[in-house]
Amino acid sequence: MQEPPTVVIDPNEVSLLRTLGTATQPCLILYSGPDAGQRFDLEPGPQIIGRVPEAQVRIEGAGISRQHAELLVGAGNTVLVHDLGSANGTLVNEVRITEPTALKDGDLIRVSNVVLRFHSHNSLDLLLHDRIYQQATVDAGTGAFNRRYLHDTLRQQFAKARAGGRPLAVVCYDLDHFKQVNDTYGHACGDIVLRTTTTIARAELRVGDTLARAGGEEFTIVLPNTGVAGALELAERIRVAMEQFPIELPDPLNKMSSKPVEHRQTVSMGVAELGPEMASELDLLQAGDRALYAAKRRGRNQVSV
Repeated sequence: MQEPPTVVIDPNEVSLLRTLGTATQPCLILYSGPDAGQRFDLEPGPQIIGRVPEAQVRIEGAGISRQHAELLVGAGNTVLVHDLGSANGTLVNEVRITEPTALKDGDLIRVSNVVLRFHSHNSLDLLLHDRIYQQATVDAGTGAFNRRYLHDTLRQQFAKARAGGRPLAVVCYDLDHFKQVNDTYGHACGDIVLRTTTTIARAELRVGDTLARAGGEEFTIVLPNTGVAGALELAERIRVAMEQFPIELPDPLNKMSSKPVEHRQTVSMGVAELGPEMASELDLLQAGDRALYAAKRRGRNQVSV
């Protein structure tokens, strides 16, 4: 039998949690399937559970209706759930509901074969689930989120942007000539460049922005409530910050020397904004990729839309 993952919770996080008490918005934690551990924060008002792109709690799976159930989030973190006439029904603690039902902290909601757990406030249990999910969704080499988390987040933000008529943008970027870094200095130095540039990019982000490693030396930034002008401004700040930062690497030609060599890493960036013609989050991501490759064709170390 596979051993459960070892999860270490920082005592400082526990102290902060106790200070916060119940002062957070309610949420659902996905308990089953390949995305187990994913968290859905519930904003005030109606929240749809289902497969439609605009669902705030969007879940794919056999037997899940397009609009399966609705959550009504009120004052004081009170939440009612009711079924929307789905074929397989909605269950709370394994009891099928036939009318709006108030949720209590820790209640289990089942829609078809998918189970979600309701949390009305901060708790050590919620912190534990968040930490497990983080360990499954963070790229160990850079500290950025991984590709799985990128697609989860982009899917959620796409649905929120469509439902609320809000702007959404992505920045896709690629470290220029990164293969030469590995070939010249070695893969250990390449790892230093990846970590350093990730730190530089993260320093420019706002709360709510998401930086993820899409693969290799390619990264994507998801920018909620941001149009193309704001995304361009952010991308240019990151480009300039990376170009100007001296990254110190061990000298590959003199391994006995303690004096490092200085490396300046440039970056090519593509910006895309959610448009009315885009049917899914993948269309937005592909638009960002096209802009990125346009920047590379034009000579690299620049931002393209």
